[in-house]
Amino acid sequence: MRLAGNVIWLLTGGIIIAIEYLIGSIFLIITIVGIPFGIQTIKLAALALWPFGRTTRVHGRASGCLYILMNIIWIITGGIWVTLSHLVLGAILCITIIGIPFGLQHFKMASLALNPFGRDIVEV
Repeated sequence: MRLAGNVIWLLTGGIIIAIEYLIGSIFLIITIVGIPFGIQTIKLAALALWPFGRTTRVHGRASGCLYILMNIIWIITGGIWVTLSHLVLGAILCITIIGIPFGLQHFKMASLALNPFGRDIVEV
């Protein structure tokens, strides 16, 4: 079932979301200051490419000062807009019964987009 969900996800826009994250990460990695943020957008692209059967997990060091500071900078410099876009897409998809699984994937991506530093993507 996960394979079918991921294939449908890719065909209905998941590949476009992943490509957008990858293009954003390339632009961020070009600048030395943007390298940590570019790495986080690669993490978002990986989840956007194959979301079914994967989840995010907070690791033990996530409460450190550096992670908190980087998440605050992330939110201020655009992470809030990425999060809001995933929340809106998730809400729109959850209106129909058939779209609920895909809306839930957007909600999962919204939680990662809000604070990507200190989170890992794990297989379920």
